[in-house]
Amino acid sequence: MKYTYLSIALIMVLATGCGSAPPVNLPDTPTPKAGALVVDPQMELGAISPYIYGSNYGPWTSVPAGKLPEALNSHVTVLRFPGGNWGDQNDIQTYQLDMFMNLCKQMGAIPTISVRLLDGTPEAAASLLRYANLEKDYQIRYWSIGNEPDLFGKRPNVDYDTMRFNREWRAIAVAMKAVDPAILLMGPELSGAYTSDFATNPKDSSGRDWMTEFLKVNGDLTDIVAYHRYPFPVSNHAGNVTIEQLRQDLPEWNRTVQYLRGLVHETTGRELPIAVTEANSNSAPVVQGEASPDSFYSAIWWADVLGRMIDENVLMVNQFVLTNASGQSGGWGMISILGNTPTYYVYQMYANFGTERVHAASGVENVSVYAAKRKDGTLTILVINLADTEQRVPLQVQGLKAPKAEAWLFDVSHNAEDMGEQSFPADGVLVLPAQSVHLYAIGR
Repeated sequence: MKYTYLSIALIMVLATGCGSAPPVNLPDTPTPKAGALVVDPQMELGAISPYIYGSNYGPWTSVPAGKLPEALNSHVTVLRFPGGNWGDQNDIQTYQLDMFMNLCKQMGAIPTISVRLLDGTPEAAASLLRYANLEKDYQIRYWSIGNEPDLFGKRPNVDYDTMRFNREWRAIAVAMKAVDPAILLMGPELSGAYTSDFATNPKDSSGRDWMTEFLKVNGDLTDIVAYHRYPFPVSNHAGNVTIEQLRQDLPEWNRTVQYLRGLVHETTGRELPIAVTEANSNSAPVVQGEASPDSFYSAIWWADVLGRMIDENVLMVNQFVLTNASGQSGGWGMISILGNTPTYYVYQMYANFGTERVHAASGVENVSVYAAKRKDGTLTILVINLADTEQRVPLQVQGLKAPKAEAWLFDVSHNAEDMGEQSFPADGVLVLPAQSVHLYAIGR
């Protein structure tokens, strides 16, 4: 079984400054126009990584009975295995890897594999890689070592700091590269507490910053810098997350990427791709809240997160998780025994989005706009209304008069439905339902 992997030329936006300095935003586009959405199809900003639309999967979760068609039609492009902390509590068996690779083949998704770090060995990691890429010829290119090592020290009878992590990670990395020098290593896979704030980012028991120390010691062997992000709950005693909290969180996704790019460049002298390999609105599988991971608003929020990651030229984003454990309903999974959660339909919307980013900017509060071109030159415009009320918003497409467009709608009444060809209003003002995502496709 062979896989073809795309070679992505990413635009790397650098943010300068030291680890303790505030993030620096270096915009590559003009200032948004107040009160309007502006799209300029002639301002081409580079290829969109196809790996933005990823998820997680593992032996502890499975596609529920009868739900394989939903998985195959999910438009998820990359699967991280074995998602979560399972891989540092268990050894991946070869039959489990085979089953996973069969699912990837059916879905048309590329695999990324995380080998065991805690209680793992270089020999075991090298053996798994040898089986995958030499014996089975799976040609798996993306590998990581361990999951959220900054949390290992919180486990009973585990003494774990940055020095131990860097030493053990490097030994495994060297052993893996000796087996297959062509693999790309992702790390350090820090926990969802990682943000743009150096002061609050994970530190070990001696106060050393996990990300900074990793980049100092192992930046030379790292091909992609990866972290996780779960913005909520903000503490163990915090109440239920609200819609307004999700809305207010969105800019931090941009700030974190910009901050990390600056830190990587300052620490390693290199420009490395960024990946967010685990992410969701909440680190707990809470259900039935107005902004819990299974909620409709969490899906609207996630659509905007993906748009922001596209704007930041991130290489890979892996939602957590494709399916719930044992097919349970609710929680993190996009697919459950009872059906699809709203986040599933975000990927249906982006399946119609282009592959070459173009300039798009919003000067309207709680409205985001993202634009891209398809390979045939069709312009696609994704408009997200994050507000709780309907909004009427002017859309200006520079140099293009389009009386009609194909349209798709995701809101409380439409699950990423194809609305057919629609006429643009003569005054250029879009009517956006509350908490909605529109996608328009305008031919050449």
